[in-house]
Amino acid sequence: MTENDMIEGMKIGFGITGSFCTISKILPVIEELVDDGAEVFPILSKTVSETDTRFGKAEDLKIVLEEITGRKPMTTLPQVEPIGPKALLDVLVAAPCTGNSISKIAGGISDTPVTLAVKSHLRNNRPVVIAVSTNDGLSGNIRNIGTLLTRKNIYVVPFGQDDSLNKQNSLVSDFRLIKNTVIAAMAGTQLQPLLI
Repeated sequence: MTENDMIEGMKIGFGITGSFCTISKILPVIEELVDDGAEVFPILSKTVSETDTRFGKAEDLKIVLEEITGRKPMTTLPQVEPIGPKALLDVLVAAPCTGNSISKIAGGISDTPVTLAVKSHLRNNRPVVIAVSTNDGLSGNIRNIGTLLTRKNIYVVPFGQDDSLNKQNSLVSDFRLIKNTVIAAMAGTQLQPLLI
């Protein structure tokens, strides 16, 4: 069985949080999952849904995501709340997942569409895949990342320092490994090596 066969027919939630400089790296990943036959359900944090930045406009991102997935992104708490009760997804990916969102997930706070989607999905004992993207991963957020690594049904896309000379505390997952992490997570395994 090929990787593509493992992805085909899978229902994947894809939560995007406000690491605006890395969102462009996520779009090809979503496109690949769709090309492999997955049904992808985009979910945007409030910040991503409403904020225009030097990296792009919020409305343009929504249009691109709908073009890729065939679905309008979910952007509100009422839209994502049924994910758990209706068991809508096989796996939920949060990528890029900011330090703010990581800290909320680690602390059980579910006040954004992405963090509520995670909470709602976890009630079904189904996997959540986190792709780290935070400038304080080796400082203020290291304990939150550690907390997630110990949680049942949470899997982390392998990560490392993205600019150790200029941003010593910054950690970013290798987004090219999201698909492999999803496949491993569906089998109940953390993709290794975790640190790259």
